[in-house]
Amino acid sequence: MIQRIKKILIANRGEIAIRVMRTCKELGIQTVAVYSEADKTAPHVYLADEAYLLGPPPAKESYLIIEKIVEVAKNSQADAIHPGYGFLSENSDFVDAITANGIIFIGPNSESMNLLGDKTLARKLALSAGVPIAPGTTDSITDISEAKRISSEITYPVLLKAAGGGGGKGMRIVRQESDLESSLKQARSEAASSFDDDRIFIEKYIENPRHIEVQILADSFGNVVHLGERECSIQRRHQKIIEESPSIAISQTLRNQITDAAVSLMKQAKYVNAGTVEFLLDCNGNFYFMEVNTRLQVEHPVTELRTGIDLVAEQIRIAEGNRLSFRQQDVSFHGHAIECRIYAEDPQNDFFPSTGTIQWLKPSLGLGVREDRGVETGSEVLPYYDPLLSKIITFGKDRNEALNRMKRVLDDYELFGVETNIPFCQWLMNHPKFQNGEFDTHFIANHFLKERDLTIPDNILEQAALASLLHSKHKTPNSVLRQERQFTSSSWKLQRKESLH
Repeated sequence: MIQRIKKILIANRGEIAIRVMRTCKELGIQTVAVYSEADKTAPHVYLADEAYLLGPPPAKESYLIIEKIVEVAKNSQADAIHPGYGFLSENSDFVDAITANGIIFIGPNSESMNLLGDKTLARKLALSAGVPIAPGTTDSITDISEAKRISSEITYPVLLKAAGGGGGKGMRIVRQESDLESSLKQARSEAASSFDDDRIFIEKYIENPRHIEVQILADSFGNVVHLGERECSIQRRHQKIIEESPSIAISQTLRNQITDAAVSLMKQAKYVNAGTVEFLLDCNGNFYFMEVNTRLQVEHPVTELRTGIDLVAEQIRIAEGNRLSFRQQDVSFHGHAIECRIYAEDPQNDFFPSTGTIQWLKPSLGLGVREDRGVETGSEVLPYYDPLLSKIITFGKDRNEALNRMKRVLDDYELFGVETNIPFCQWLMNHPKFQNGEFDTHFIANHFLKERDLTIPDNILEQAALASLLHSKHKTPNSVLRQERQFTSSSWKLQRKESLH
């Protein structure tokens, strides 16, 4: 039965809330924003047709309170809730609470979410669908003697992983048997603290892998299509920073194998709506199922630029009960897309989050450039939430054009008042190995942590001080900052002192 959605509550904040609202506006759907006291002046609040306060700044007192969000949806007469990503987006209790109140959840049902969210169950499902998994267990391990036996059989190094969560929590690499018992205790303790679930399983640790994922859309009529793959190997603390599509590491034959495996798995799971199947690719071209993200991904814009398909619009249509508006053979891929996540964090200090007021923000746009942003000049960057500020996505006829376009955008982008990872992104885009596609998930540890002091000469704090001074006098810093780039580091310091006096 088709149920037309007329109003959607977005149970999120920042750039993803704004991104969902834009598609809703194009579809003629009204939007409802929710916000914490810290976000009362945030851009997503003003963009929505209606906005409702949830509570104090900490997420556990606002964005993570299921009852409050459902109450707002009912009071605002929202037909549906879009969870975005993070927060409650993969919480099956949230899904059940929504549907129990006659509201549509724009995402999979709670059964699929529980099945694929449990990594041991997902590994079993992958096996039944004929999808390769890394050697290891499909059940949790509690007995150390059993853990030693299995680790010896699959050979070290092995990886201990939390069955009920991700993001690097409850994960330990073990390279020798003498470290196994203590590592298992640590992993179990961290998993219990992070996910309230101490189950740990073991799999073979893949050395120097690449991270490849496949975007899936599926309707309630059993139709499942893929929208190609994304390369997400540049990561810090097991979290992605750079994504691109297509991956230059795989042939068309391997691409077909990986995307076929992803479709097969999601059909086996009877999955509905948008999801992402993630794989590890070893240096010999073997791929292994890792996990499924049962939500929209941060990096979905690179897929949208290559296919011309609005993933949020398709999510809404599927949630209404419609069939997919296209078949697999209708999907065409064009060009190359790269995404840089702009975080408020200090790359020179182990990417430690930064807080403060954005004193000046001037994005750099142009042909083949998209930005999904949740902040503006004057926005407060607070410690309560993920430090993602913006996503810059460039598109070109090939990787070289997309890469050169990204370098230009990053060089021209102006964001001062908080530390950001823009210098890291600039360093990466200019690194010969990245340009040649010679990278894996350990690239930051193997290169940036060793080379950063030699390759990032710009002093962002000094630029921020000048920008703050000029902005306070209602002047644009563009010409001054452009001139600064021509100075050496020492002459710039002298110029800055003269400017401040």
